[in-house]
Amino acid sequence: MATTLSVVVLAAGGFGHALFTGLDTSLTRVDPFKDMKNRPQGGHGLNFLLVGTDERARITPEERRAYRLGGESCHCTDTVMLVHLSEDRDRASVVSLPRDSYAEMPEHTDLTTGKLHHAHPVKLNAAYAEGGPGLTVRTVEAMTGVKIDHYLEVDFTSFMRTVDAVGGVRICTTSPMKDPYSGLDLPAGTHELDGGQALQYVRSRHVDGAADLGRMQRQQKFVAALVDRVTSGGVLLNPVRFREVATTMLSSVRADQGFGTEQLLSLAKAMRGFTPASSEFVSVPIGDAGFQVKGIGSTVKWDAAKAQKLFQSLREDHPLTTAGATPASPPAPSASSAAPAEGARPGAVAVEVAPSTVRVQVYNGTHTAGLGARADAALRATGFDTTRDPQTRQSTHNQAGTVIAYDPHWDRSARTLAAALPGATLQPVAGQGATLQVTVGADYRGVTPVRVREAGAGSGSGADSGAGASEAVRGDQVVCP
Repeated sequence: MATTLSVVVLAAGGFGHALFTGLDTSLTRVDPFKDMKNRPQGGHGLNFLLVGTDERARITPEERRAYRLGGESCHCTDTVMLVHLSEDRDRASVVSLPRDSYAEMPEHTDLTTGKLHHAHPVKLNAAYAEGGPGLTVRTVEAMTGVKIDHYLEVDFTSFMRTVDAVGGVRICTTSPMKDPYSGLDLPAGTHELDGGQALQYVRSRHVDGAADLGRMQRQQKFVAALVDRVTSGGVLLNPVRFREVATTMLSSVRADQGFGTEQLLSLAKAMRGFTPASSEFVSVPIGDAGFQVKGIGSTVKWDAAKAQKLFQSLREDHPLTTAGATPASPPAPSASSAAPAEGARPGAVAVEVAPSTVRVQVYNGTHTAGLGARADAALRATGFDTTRDPQTRQSTHNQAGTVIAYDPHWDRSARTLAAALPGATLQPVAGQGATLQVTVGADYRGVTPVRVREAGAGSGSGADSGAGASEAVRGDQVVCP
């Protein structure tokens, strides 16, 4: 999605205005900035809001079956990214905004019903359903304090066609990735993904317990891989192939009124040397991945202080991955659970999956009253997303050892939890779902602190390492080596 912009502006500098004449007329125009008032003050650089919708009206029956695209569109945003182009055009910072982010919807008129709605809490992706691009822009600006300069929107079809037009993308994984819902089934290794397979890769939410937060990481890796393919695969040097790619993308992209040929050319002249190393990726720091809201359900609540630092860096045009920058930090426990972990030892253990994305139900398997509650509190203080409702296993009789029951699709999350509970036995249970179950035994001695392994550490820069969703990384750190 993000490369919808990158491919076009890169190639423009090489082929000039003549090739672009008429191309932008295929863009469907929207006016997301109409009648907007009290907007944030503009900063340095240029900011794009890039959204991917779940619109699937143009998907063929064969594609629906092959890539598990059945069902009806919710007419909402499936992906939301804020892209900042530095003032010198040497850097692009891509910030993923979870679609289930807790948001305060501004007062607006519902596009479907015509009813006036007062400000109210929602999930971020509902802004598009209620008020289209305009309300989406207003909501994001209110949440981030970043003024949006341009708006771009793509759907499933344009995504697949674009990937096929550039010849596919290369993705590397260090462990098998299988999601029965999206149909993704990748063994460990290097893979060349076509458009349909790439859509499965970026849509998968059930590879492990990281759910949407893990999916955002895969989307970021994909964008970096697509930039790599476009900048090194001959697309920019072949006018005929470039025209094909640009036409494919622009034929189904929706953009604001001010995004046209002149803007493309002015950007392209300054971005001719753009490579994956010129891009950086980060997700908004999360304070509570399971924040419950009455009438809405579970939402993703940002860490307000850390998110503010991140967006301030964008407004001030600072890089997020170099010395002196203000990078986003890994997710932290909520204020109510900030006490040190029970039995904590100096030096946290490095793990693959951020504990804040691992959902845990704790059971007391012993006759020791309150042991389950203590384990739940200790795991929560260490950063795990516990249910806060520990229960007693009636079927156990003073169980000796601690057991972690998990669905095999969430094996990396299970390993992260096991690192926090040394000596625990891992027990795969097919079909259990995303919530891991810990039955605390008599051997329980507390929780070991864990930290997310630094991006690229251990398994190489192209590995599917499961680095923390809010750790900023450069594009060249996440593409295949």
